[in-house]
Amino acid sequence: MSSHQRPRRIRRFNEEWNEPLAFSQAVRAGNQLWIAGQVAVDEDGSPVGIGDGARQAEQVWHNLASVLEAAGGGLDDLVSTTTWIVDRAYRDAATEARQRWLNGPDYPTNTLLIIDGLGRPEYLIEIAAVAILDDE
Repeated sequence: MSSHQRPRRIRRFNEEWNEPLAFSQAVRAGNQLWIAGQVAVDEDGSPVGIGDGARQAEQVWHNLASVLEAAGGGLDDLVSTTTWIVDRAYRDAATEARQRWLNGPDYPTNTLLIIDGLGRPEYLIEIAAVAILDDE
């Protein structure tokens, strides 16, 4: 990246709930898009699908697709994802949603981690991603 190209913040959700947490939903640097971990929230930051892993997984993928669209890309531009779940019981829901939202056979890489918790206790699944977009 040359010195005149600065990373560009991608705004997708209501900034009122993002700003106090001091993060961007995504940052584009050249043709790379770095997407923050997406959880099951609506545009105002309200949790969706509390206690329902399948519903949360769908919302997370919806949010990933929305962030990519706001940046001028789509799910086919993903090259890597990292998925966190708070219990092995949510693995199938996370995998099934992934299969519904992505078109093969050229899938992005994925790392799946089972952890003790996420940013709020109602979050069951979180996915962060990296995409390569067409040049601006």
